[in-house]
Amino acid sequence: MKSKNNIAIGCIIQARMSSIRLPGKVMMKVENENTMLDCVINQLQNSKEIKNIVIATTDQEEDDVIAKFAKNRAIKYFRGSKKDVLDRYYQCAKKFKFSEIIRITSDNPLIDYEIVDTVVEHFKSNNYDYISNRSTFQGFSTYPSGYDVEVFTFSALENAWKNAKLPSEREHVTPYFYKNKEIFRQTSIEN
Repeated sequence: MKSKNNIAIGCIIQARMSSIRLPGKVMMKVENENTMLDCVINQLQNSKEIKNIVIATTDQEEDDVIAKFAKNRAIKYFRGSKKDVLDRYYQCAKKFKFSEIIRITSDNPLIDYEIVDTVVEHFKSNNYDYISNRSTFQGFSTYPSGYDVEVFTFSALENAWKNAKLPSEREHVTPYFYKNKEIFRQTSIEN
């Protein structure tokens, strides 16, 4: 693994069309001709810390539109399991050889790249396996909803991938981290 001074860090944006509450929301126009996914990417491209962006979508036919979107924008993408999102993230990070991963969801078009940079800088200057700007440990958040950023090491992701057994630990990426605080060096930062 590379040292923290020479990080192979990647930003993985999870995106799918089959939202239960609002199907297709990531490809809906929200700003002129920009989709919600465009807005997320446009914000993240202003980051000083993000050099590699990958969209992780599912291997379902309904998500062909996301793969086409990525190709048209010349953004790397990965297709994997619809239900096992932890596996999708792990396989994506492994394919692109990321030693550290920034997790962003595609339904937060107002994501603030400065907040992302703050979380990444805090992660890089410490020896954490996992960091978030929402307090998953105390059950509250000091940042408004929609500004969520998580950063974790590939080794922590691999640990979760190997050991998470519950469906609730597989259908989301990071619950295994904060359910097993004793095995990961982790923290949350406050606003």
